[in-house]
Amino acid sequence: MITKLGVATAYVTDYDKALDFFIGKLGFELRTDVTMENGFRWLTVGPPASPEFQLNLTVPGPPMHDEQTAATLRELMAKGVLGAGAWNTDDCRATYAEYSARGVEFIQEPADRPYGVEAVFRDEFGNWYSLNELNDKALDQQAMAEAFESNSETS
Repeated sequence: MITKLGVATAYVTDYDKALDFFIGKLGFELRTDVTMENGFRWLTVGPPASPEFQLNLTVPGPPMHDEQTAATLRELMAKGVLGAGAWNTDDCRATYAEYSARGVEFIQEPADRPYGVEAVFRDEFGNWYSLNELNDKALDQQAMAEAFESNSETS
């Protein structure tokens, strides 16, 4: 049985810029930085509060991708259509202020949602991330369903 997610991937165009963003701006930790014999660089970072999780930063290209696939991934990154995930925080508005001061580009300011407070930011490679301060409803599936149903009726 699967118990939790251990590694997820975010596509980037430059490893050094990725490290600057995730470590310098978001405050993540370097987890792994190893170059394999085939040239593939296994570079992972993660939030200090989640030591069991690694975000694999991958530049599209060989040996993982053929050139056509790599070009498609770069095109999608340039369009800004790759959503790479959601990060949880204890205080969305405070984290928004802290990250904004560090130069993180937000595409949505903190807003109240049925599940808590959410802001959305983008990395320097076109990936976007949701930043969530979850409330008690977020943990209760029935309450979430009712909140979304109620929210859609008033929209």
